[in-house]
Amino acid sequence: MERFSRSLVLTAVLLASTAAVQAATGDTLLIQRIQQKPANLPARGMTHAQVEAKYGAPGQRLPAVGGQKRAWPAIERWVYPTFTVYFEQGRVIDAVVNQASPNEIGPKPTTR
Repeated sequence: MERFSRSLVLTAVLLASTAAVQAATGDTLLIQRIQQKPANLPARGMTHAQVEAKYGAPGQRLPAVGGQKRAWPAIERWVYPTFTVYFEQGRVIDAVVNQASPNEIGPKPTTR
């Protein structure tokens, strides 16, 4: 009986360590990739022309959303292969790194 319980404990320890290794090597977090290699993103305050001159034409220019009230300014998005730039009144307000793969855990894609 003691031999059975010892092998049961050994099996449980082996399964737990296998699960820990899989979790450590499984999904990549977006924040981990950003911390490993700082992204060369457009700086806050750059104009449309400056962004296009430095990074080229975006793959997708999404129309402005918002603007119904003064408190909700119109925000435009330009999507590049590795990052997305957000503009307000023709100036960069933010730039974020896109997900590199479906396995990477990060921001959810928008439906617009």
